[in-house]
Amino acid sequence: IIRPQGYMYPAKEQQIQVSKTMAWCNQVYVAVANASGFDGVYTYFGHSAVIGADGRTLGECSTEDNGIQYAQLSISGIRDARANDQSQNQIFKLTHRGYTGVYANGDGEKGLIDCPFEFYNTWVKDPKAAQLMAEKITRSSIGVRCCPVPGIPAPREEEEDIEELAHELNLM
Repeated sequence: IIRPQGYMYPAKEQQIQVSKTMAWCNQVYVAVANASGFDGVYTYFGHSAVIGADGRTLGECSTEDNGIQYAQLSISGIRDARANDQSQNQIFKLTHRGYTGVYANGDGEKGLIDCPFEFYNTWVKDPKAAQLMAEKITRSSIGVRCCPVPGIPAPREEEEDIEELAHELNLM
């Protein structure tokens, strides 16, 4: 996975964790190319990196501009891990939910195929409904009043007040 991004402070640690988790969960290499420096508005922290399929950092830049990192990658290593890893095999576990417990109980050999999570089923089958579900616990406008971005519309004040009250009363 190649991930060009423009993350800025204070999200440095979070973006590093996300990249490592992305690599580990998907058993792939992740190359992160993050902006660095100041663009007149935001300060970008750099830390571009190459992450191994096991979630370990193989190479990482610091905050310098135009930093370069490289690492030796192994397609056969990924194929071997996907075929032979037991507890760290996230792709197999995702599509064979609970296989060890199901097998141990005599209820089958390969675990559950169907996704037991309503939100993910809705996301696949009815993306608009999933969007509305997410907006019930987040917001319905693309902009926010407390952090305006030029060119992004902020919510109308009355919409914001109604949403805030509905959240407080657990109506949404």
